[in-house]
Amino acid sequence: MFLDNIRESINNEIFKIISECCEENTLECYVIGGYVRDLLIGKKTPKDIDILIVGNGIKIAENVAKKLKLKSKVTVFKNFGTAMFKYKNFEIEFVGTRKESYNKNSRNPQVSPGSLKDDLNRRDYTINTIGISLNKNSWGKIIDEFNGIDDLKNKVIRTPLEPKKTFSDDPLRMLRGARFASQLNFKIDKKSFDGLISEKDRIKIVSPERISEEINKIINTEKPSIGFKILESAGLLKIILPELTDLKGIEEIEGQKHKDNFFHTLEVLDNICNNTTNLWLRWAALLHDIGKAPTKKFVKKIGWTFHGHELKGSKMAYKIFKRLNLPLNNKLKYVQKIIYLSSRPIILSNNNITDSAIRRLIFDANEDLDDLLTLCEADITTKNPSRFKKYLNNFQIVREKIKIVEERDSIRNFQPPISGEEIMKYFKLKPSKEIGIIKEFIKNSILDGKIKNDKESAKLLMIEKGKSLGLKSNTIE
Repeated sequence: MFLDNIRESINNEIFKIISECCEENTLECYVIGGYVRDLLIGKKTPKDIDILIVGNGIKIAENVAKKLKLKSKVTVFKNFGTAMFKYKNFEIEFVGTRKESYNKNSRNPQVSPGSLKDDLNRRDYTINTIGISLNKNSWGKIIDEFNGIDDLKNKVIRTPLEPKKTFSDDPLRMLRGARFASQLNFKIDKKSFDGLISEKDRIKIVSPERISEEINKIINTEKPSIGFKILESAGLLKIILPELTDLKGIEEIEGQKHKDNFFHTLEVLDNICNNTTNLWLRWAALLHDIGKAPTKKFVKKIGWTFHGHELKGSKMAYKIFKRLNLPLNNKLKYVQKIIYLSSRPIILSNNNITDSAIRRLIFDANEDLDDLLTLCEADITTKNPSRFKKYLNNFQIVREKIKIVEERDSIRNFQPPISGEEIMKYFKLKPSKEIGIIKEFIKNSILDGKIKNDKESAKLLMIEKGKSLGLKSNTIE
């Protein structure tokens, strides 16, 4: 804990100006929430600062902005009594102390002015209730009504009030708890966890956008499995991402088992987080095996099979993104592509690698090939050291082979050596299916290594294929 450094951390121009503005208006003010929490556990100086005003937060925000001579406008949310602006590297939000009351069918509260205690009571977790006084007569004093500092020391996430009420009022707090557990590597205390279980169905009133925002934040942590295991154990994950919980469990028939694909998936996700900060590649890791539940089948003398799970999973990704209001654009297409191709490098690594197979992989994965290989390497979760080393070495062989073929055959970002316009001009054709047939034939011939990836070879093949289709050819110009 870094209690001794608190006063030093707030000896900053912005805090002094906030204090002056509040003193001029005879109002109390505190810095509170995540900024204080992160300072206390020694994280790098946080960029988001929450200022709590016992009074009109919007007015103080506007006064501070004037003193700072900000060019940008202050963003005001009158319904919630909050205002915010950006200053240097900080995003600073001002809020007046308030009381909240909730309707059973909505997580949006009715807000009214309140005391400092009222405001602390409404917060989600004790670790977010700790404040630092910015008042002249108590500068730097720690406000800790709910023993949040002890919870930080013990690495515990606990609600300040009765968990059932806290989660029933605003069910999003349940996802936030899982997110904080992942971000901080903390545990949720038993009473609060029991509250998650009790109130899990309340998550259904939360908008898909807010749910996906919290899931993204969990995925973006160093070890997302912590958060997802909490959500699964509490029964929340089955409500928001049932495709994942469907992977849980091990079946045995005739002495043959398959692995638990849910916990395997979380291992893969944790593994990939060591090598990429790409949110959408992490999503691909999370969803790469979701097609295994609906395609699982036991075949005598063979065992458990999951034929076509990649294609099934890529289609399921669309439904998940749509349900959670995630972007249905190139982000989705990227995730679907990675899922669909996820087994290809693995198959190559286990067999004798042909140049043709490598060319096909390079062509199909294109600019996403490196990301695909990153996922496949993260997919190695065997606990057998010799197998792990063998599989990793096999992928290194695949990478080296890809480099050789790529440099020689120029397949990545492949552009046909002969365009459709050139085919039309040569054979004096109007747009027709023959053009597509010729282009596809040339492409496959290059990928199969039958001709070089150059214009001269492609033109000769164009003429040959055109003749077989009954087209009249001219001299190549």
